[in-house]
Amino acid sequence: MKEVNGVNRFRSMTPPASTATLVLPVPTAAVAHAERVPTTRRYLMCEPRHFTVEYSINPWMDPTRPVDTALAVAQWNALVATYESLGHRVERIDPVDGLPDMVFAANSGTVIGGRVLGARFRAPQRAAEADHYRRWFLDHGYRDVVMPTRVNEAEGDLTWTGEVLLAGTGFRTDPAAHAEAQEALGVPVVSLSLVDPAYYHLDVALVVLSEATRARPAHIAYYPGAFSPGTRSALRRLYPDAVLATEADAACLGLNAVSDGRNVVLAAEATHLAAELEAHGYTPHPVDISELRKSGGGPKCCTMELRG
Repeated sequence: MKEVNGVNRFRSMTPPASTATLVLPVPTAAVAHAERVPTTRRYLMCEPRHFTVEYSINPWMDPTRPVDTALAVAQWNALVATYESLGHRVERIDPVDGLPDMVFAANSGTVIGGRVLGARFRAPQRAAEADHYRRWFLDHGYRDVVMPTRVNEAEGDLTWTGEVLLAGTGFRTDPAAHAEAQEALGVPVVSLSLVDPAYYHLDVALVVLSEATRARPAHIAYYPGAFSPGTRSALRRLYPDAVLATEADAACLGLNAVSDGRNVVLAAEATHLAAELEAHGYTPHPVDISELRKSGGGPKCCTMELRG
């Protein structure tokens, strides 16, 4: 069993300044509107058996607002059923009493090519989640598991495009964690700055709709208002054909979506975004995540992708 301690591994690291000048291929109209091809995915999820809102660590959370845990479980089960109906495989990690946000599996690990970079939470209320997920990986045969030394909220702020890792910062994940991610996962990183507290994680402001292949670049959707001016400029340069979400799309966590390259699972209220996705060749699958949204979560927050 190999578990790597990030302290020694990252001691001499410097931030990957070179990633700022990375140039990706610009799609032609013909490529941009080619047929969307789904790929089978494998996900790790955690039932919200202990879900509640008993503290506030983001603008969505209000401990005085009633929470229906049974409804949250029902919505989560419907999300799992949606994935499985699309041919995807869902692995499960047991929930732990006293960790109400453990349902948001995306925040506890980033997996690319079988390599795992764990999480280090900013909020002390969630800190214990990281070790439960670390043990799950080790118990399920993963041998290259690295725990970060910097605050790193995993797929909440790290989004794989098939070519580069888009890395958010501004509210949760430490900018220095981007360098750790590059070293641990062995992929190039592009840093993106978030500026709106309502969109405190990258995965509530941006979604990869289709990953890059040899034949075509990655395709994304994002809400420009969530990002700094420089980051908006960088995103326009990197992804000129991106789907631009409206404020209403973002406000219902419509961008906290999961795509397999054709099928996009997203919040039912994001009707404008769903129509835009259809116009771009995708098939939207609306789901009700209203109860989980009380903690600032949606389909993507509940879903960690196990790649490789």
